[in-house]
Amino acid sequence: MTRIPLASLPILLLAQGALAQVEGKVGEYSDATVTGSILEPEPVAVPDDAELAALITVPDGFEVSVAGRDLGGIRMLAVHGDHVYATRREEGDVIRLIDADGDGAFEDHETVATADQMHGIWIEGDTAYLATVKEVFTAPIAPDGSFGDLTPVVDDLPDGGQHPNRTLAIGPDGLLYVSVGSTCNACAETSEESATMLRMQPDGLGRTIFASGLRNTIGFGFHPETGALWGADHGIDWLGDEEQIEELNLIEDGQQYGWPYIYGNDQINPQDNPPPGEGTLEDWAARSEEPVQGYTPHAAPMQMVFYTGDAFPEAYRGDAFIAMRGSWNRRPPSGYEIARIDFEDGRPLSWEPFATGFLIEYDGPRYGFLGRLVGLAQTADGDLLLGDDTQGIMYRISATEG
Repeated sequence: MTRIPLASLPILLLAQGALAQVEGKVGEYSDATVTGSILEPEPVAVPDDAELAALITVPDGFEVSVAGRDLGGIRMLAVHGDHVYATRREEGDVIRLIDADGDGAFEDHETVATADQMHGIWIEGDTAYLATVKEVFTAPIAPDGSFGDLTPVVDDLPDGGQHPNRTLAIGPDGLLYVSVGSTCNACAETSEESATMLRMQPDGLGRTIFASGLRNTIGFGFHPETGALWGADHGIDWLGDEEQIEELNLIEDGQQYGWPYIYGNDQINPQDNPPPGEGTLEDWAARSEEPVQGYTPHAAPMQMVFYTGDAFPEAYRGDAFIAMRGSWNRRPPSGYEIARIDFEDGRPLSWEPFATGFLIEYDGPRYGFLGRLVGLAQTADGDLLLGDDTQGIMYRISATEG
């Protein structure tokens, strides 16, 4: 097992300029919420699109705009030509976002599929793959963007428990990969398929465990040049504000990644011991792969996308972007941002903030947020779309210079 040093973890920087702007306008917003709790920040409503976009900080050469509002609990995003889709877990559906005048903003949306606790979405050719807690469906996509009838290809994924949000993708090998989170924070699972990455034929047959010991790898993707599978795993809770890091793993066939007993660089989880017959904690560490990069604990990585467009500057092409939904149990809070993983020659060099300002600190100190970020997708013209599942807002990040 090769030991690769973790990158230095980024320190959360709160946008003081954004704080000043919001504090100065709270009295003007009749529906503003600025009542952050001790642990978990609460939403701050900014009704004006231009003012909201101005609070978000991106690198020079990029700009942010508000692309849609009132979209409900939007989770995973997918793009098929000019059509943009979002799953909504609480509503139990998939919506198609409508930009009737072609100005880049979505004025409306329509439901194209329904299923209880709909979450994962992947589009391959003219077929949509959709995942609920226990099911995977396929649906044909019509030229107008509507979906045909759902066809179940899997109906017996493990129970959801603490992490029921399945995500999925077709890999370069033409096989279907499904991420199944753990049912608990840290425990011995009753199903061997929990806390794993599954692989199967697109029709659901031939299902195997591709990799195990992955607590909750919602965000994953295949490098556009090497085809390697990379995934961002959620760390264990209740180990402290600075433990456990969020992990970027190179996920390979037959490998085990430590959860629930080992995390980070062979660190032992003091909450649990392996069951009889599974060896010692040291044995478990010896057969567990270590992360290639680490990020601020409890930042909650969500959807991940490799950038393959040509609108962004050359330095960003082939890099991965991850929506970081944000912590609920860390002081100060972490996440509430978009992160970028800089890849060079197929290997990640760093994992750093890219779009910030969604988290606000004010007197107390207390915290508010503009959005809890979940979905991330690249549009046909090379922009990034970013979805917030709490206030139902869609953001667009565009390059101002190529």
